Amino acid sequence: MKLRQKFIFLAIAPLIVALCAIALFIRQQAVTLAQQQRATIQQAWLATKQAELEHYVELASHAIAHLTSTGRKDPATLEEAKRVLASLSFGNDGYFFVYDLNGRNLMHPRQPELVGRDLWNLHDQFGAPTIQNLIAVAKKGGGLVRYNWAKPSSGVAAPKLGYVVPIADWGWMMGSGLYLDDVDAALAKVDAQQSRNIETTMWWIAGLAILAALAIGASGLALNVSESRVADAKLKVLAQRVVDSQETERARLSRDLHDGISQWLVSIKLQIEAGVIRLAGSPEQQQQARASFERTAEELNKVLGEVRRISHDLRPTLLDDMGLGAALEHLAGEFSQHSGMPVSFKAAGKVEKLPQVVGTVLFRIAQEALTNIERHAHASTISLSLERRRHELTLAVADDGAGFDTEDVAVHPQRGIGLRNMMERLDAIGGALQIASSNAGTTVRAIVDLSHWNHDD
Repeated sequence: MKLRQKFIFLAIAPLIVALCAIALFIRQQAVTLAQQQRATIQQAWLATKQAELEHYVELASHAIAHLTSTGRKDPATLEEAKRVLASLSFGNDGYFFVYDLNGRNLMHPRQPELVGRDLWNLHDQFGAPTIQNLIAVAKKGGGLVRYNWAKPSSGVAAPKLGYVVPIADWGWMMGSGLYLDDVDAALAKVDAQQSRNIETTMWWIAGLAILAALAIGASGLALNVSESRVADAKLKVLAQRVVDSQETERARLSRDLHDGISQWLVSIKLQIEAGVIRLAGSPEQQQQARASFERTAEELNKVLGEVRRISHDLRPTLLDDMGLGAALEHLAGEFSQHSGMPVSFKAAGKVEKLPQVVGTVLFRIAQEALTNIERHAHASTISLSLERRRHELTLAVADDGAGFDTEDVAVHPQRGIGLRNMMERLDAIGGALQIASSNAGTTVRAIVDLSHWNHDD
């Protein structure tokens, strides 16, 4: 996987993980809220049903109050009370029932087949003693009872909330009830709606996650294309600079060879030819030939020195044999000789064994800096230092010259080529270039972090 693809993956993966975590948290909170909402609705609904039942039973008690208040227990009075209660109803499944305290049904308008039967041992499908529970609550003064009973409109057993009261003077239990299957159906609708809402929310989060991932991927792709174009443009510029540098170096070598070594060799050749001719002449001419050969030997020494100088500029052998410190010290001495500007050099720390590529880059930066000083600074003194502190290696070149405007040089298209070359060389090895310049002089620092280089400390 390429580095840019890794960056895109590392951008998308945390986003997806975060969105998944948010989705799970939202789902958990939504489920908890739905459960709480369901419980609240159920509680409110049941409270309403309970109040409604109490009112119904209270109304029924008032309906027969004129009979129960007489204290009479004759059959006619009891039958009249049953008739009144049987005539009272609310809805298809709302009715009143009457039992004696022994469990015998006395009145049931929706199920007349139960009238007169002893239902004391009647149990529902869950094994609960229905009539016994109703009578037990009535004996305690009345109240609410939950049980299962066949619903008249459907004939199917359904959960029911009943409210019973005793008629103590007659030994009766009178009550009514409301079926709760409609409550369960309403709560089921609430649950279904909440489930759909949660599912819709999850789909929205998933859609947003997909859109965000696509947006990041598209942005990464666009950035990749843009960076590739910029990199290609920089590569072309760098390639052109390499070609220009090669041509410049070839031109310099050509000038050095033509203007220096070539002319010296021609002069030496002419002196040798003249000396050979004089050797065949008089003793005085032979003496002149000897002097000519001596001058020729001196000229050859100069040619050898020039060849060594050119060779050292191309690749100093000291850099490979003795290390960067020795090569910089030799460079400082040579620069002092041919430029006339004194150059001091000092080294601090372990600078003997360095990675070869680091040594080469810093040596070239020192060469470039000294060349710039010679051409532009008009300095009187120059200091060259190499210092290592743990894994940080610093090369500093300072002069007391005229200085320059670093910002102007940085943006000028035809100036600062040497500085840009230094920066590019350091970028290639992960280093940094610092430049401080004023009227009092200029200091160039090249800093390299050696912690990621494999070398002996």
